[in-house]
Amino acid sequence: MGIYINRTLNMKRIKAIGFDMDYTIVRYNSEAFESFTYTSVIEKLITEKSYPKDIKKLKFDFNLVIQGLVIDRKRGNILKVSRFGKVKSATHGTKLMDYQTQQKIYSNRVIDLNDVNIQSLDTSFSISNGVLFGQLVDLKDQGVDLPSYDTLAEDIKEVLDLAHADGTLKAEVKNNISKYIIQDPEIANLFERYKKYGKKLMVITNSDFSYSQLLLDYTITPFLKEHKSWKDLFDITITLSGKPGFFTNRNRFLAVDPETGLMSNHEGPVTSGIYQGGHAGKLQKDLGLEGDEILYLGDHIYGDVVSIKKTFNWRTGMVLDPLTEEVDSIIKSTPIQNEINELMNHKEDLETKLNELDLKKKEENEEVSKQEINKLFAEIEKVNSSISELLVKYRSHFNPTWGEMMRAGQEESRFADQVEKYACIYMQKVSDLLKYSPKTYFRPLKRVLPHEVLL
Repeated sequence: MGIYINRTLNMKRIKAIGFDMDYTIVRYNSEAFESFTYTSVIEKLITEKSYPKDIKKLKFDFNLVIQGLVIDRKRGNILKVSRFGKVKSATHGTKLMDYQTQQKIYSNRVIDLNDVNIQSLDTSFSISNGVLFGQLVDLKDQGVDLPSYDTLAEDIKEVLDLAHADGTLKAEVKNNISKYIIQDPEIANLFERYKKYGKKLMVITNSDFSYSQLLLDYTITPFLKEHKSWKDLFDITITLSGKPGFFTNRNRFLAVDPETGLMSNHEGPVTSGIYQGGHAGKLQKDLGLEGDEILYLGDHIYGDVVSIKKTFNWRTGMVLDPLTEEVDSIIKSTPIQNEINELMNHKEDLETKLNELDLKKKEENEEVSKQEINKLFAEIEKVNSSISELLVKYRSHFNPTWGEMMRAGQEESRFADQVEKYACIYMQKVSDLLKYSPKTYFRPLKRVLPHEVLL
């Protein structure tokens, strides 16, 4: 896999590189982790919210939801939205909505992510949330005594946050770390290469110190060749950072004792060591760097990327785990897409001939052969049928309900649009950077505008 470039990024100018931890430095087995999360949320809905015990019969299906969708909490729908905010496909609960119903509800609407009725499913951690919401909507529609759609969404989110906060999920990972966490030796190799080139390395994570230490001890330390521990590798580690608040709120830094995990008030500059909380403004000032001399990589479009661009001038990178499967599927489906493109070109030629005949009839009062017109219509219908068959084959390479993560029909998806706007580069995993020198000048391809396509 490579690095995908939205904006020019000169790595020679980057003096400090910060990383989120979960799903960025530390790779998860997403399906296994989300399956356990799903089960935990169901248990907490029963114990904390008095949901009927029958919901335990539900089964987790990882393919029901993909990253980048949004929930319409008011209507019980899950939506895939284009970059222009238009709904391109939708389910009510888990059931695919037919085109006519979808148009009736959403044809005149632009989905606003600031709407209180809209909830984004923008991270790998949100898959279980979306799956369970859709299934509970189905149960409610079947007559099971459940709250309103909006309350369902709120309750799931609340108990999901509780599962993260009360140690339920962390304890499971700790006890079965090899089941949920993927070791990638190349990440350690990448970090040691950056150190050789004089880059300051930072971890800025919302996880607490104890959990961070567990995961970094497992994924980084065993593979280091020139450092004893991840603690020697990273110049600064910031835990419980509270992103996106880390980039907007002026919170104090607490110093963390790496031996005991105990915290104390920190006075003076933040230059090296392990901390909790804090504020990006002070960190940047104490590093003595300009914003565009810092690169930060994370997996959360809002917590890790958008918030930086709206408050500081740090350079940004997105890590998108689902890209592996998406790119593989694109490669496998390319011959089918090429056939579709050829047929579309042929269809346009036929439509042009049909329109020319119509112009002759309407504007030049010429006699037009009905036989010729009927022949063109028949040929167009034949092409349409062939395209439809190929589209079925093409879509079989992607998620059966939602298709590609980065596209909504022919247009870019809303999620792809956010990545393009706010991430300078994006990749499937951090170790993809190992293929490039720390002095690489990343340059995007020239974007072709519609009027520039001359052939």
